[in-house]
Amino acid sequence: MEFWYSELHSPHVKFSIRVDRQLYSGKSEFQRIDVFESPEFGRFLTLDGYMMLTEKDEFIYHEMIVHPAMAVHPNVRDVLVIGAGDGGVIRELVQYPEIEHIDMVEIDPLVVEVAKKYLPKTACRLDDPRLTIHYEDGLKFVRTAHEAYDLIIVDSTDPFGPGEGLFTREFYGNCSKALRSDGIMINQHESPFYPQDALACQRAHKRIVESFPISKVYQAHIPTYPSGHWLFGFASKKYHPLRDLNEARWNMRGISGKYYTTTLHKGAFYIPAYVEELLKHVEAAD
Repeated sequence: MEFWYSELHSPHVKFSIRVDRQLYSGKSEFQRIDVFESPEFGRFLTLDGYMMLTEKDEFIYHEMIVHPAMAVHPNVRDVLVIGAGDGGVIRELVQYPEIEHIDMVEIDPLVVEVAKKYLPKTACRLDDPRLTIHYEDGLKFVRTAHEAYDLIIVDSTDPFGPGEGLFTREFYGNCSKALRSDGIMINQHESPFYPQDALACQRAHKRIVESFPISKVYQAHIPTYPSGHWLFGFASKKYHPLRDLNEARWNMRGISGKYYTTTLHKGAFYIPAYVEELLKHVEAAD
């Protein structure tokens, strides 16, 4: 008998992959957490039935949510990461020696415990001495911070359930206040392809534009996410993601990724016409 994991990507589209076995199933006070093993994508994590990552393609998401900001900002010392309980964002960040401290705010301790046990490829650097993990609500945590960070990465779940508050005008405004005068905020921006996801993209972008003078979106191809076409937001008080990109400095680091390059960085900000149309009425002028 064959077992398949299936997820609705729209009311009329279903994504399915074959599963060899279920490694974990549990319920925290916030959500249901499952880990499966598949022949094509390796181990994968789902929260409330929605796929968060697979071992085969997680590198795309994690490299693209971290490295573009690090290639632009000249001096990131203090970082706030909201969400990211699987550890993938931390794995990418700790490659930068100039980073002095990382605060990771994850609402659900069980996600971190499960990742450490079943997803060692992403959770492999959660013991870095520069990292402090706070098990609390990211929305509340960021309210108390004032000009404390050079970079904020919002690695949230989708804009419903536990992650809903991380897509509000209040939250993005508080992120702006928590950043120093030249700070950058990166967020996962959903997919622009299916109508319901596209609406979430528009809402988030409108609220970010209201809080940051520079607000752009960039893209990556992530096979297991709805439509495969995924957006990220780049918001800054000072730096432009293309004009302030320092290719030579980043390439001298010798960080060997499997997806991100500074050449791809430039192309990622040239978005398709349909996405431009989707966002044009809220996009800040250059």
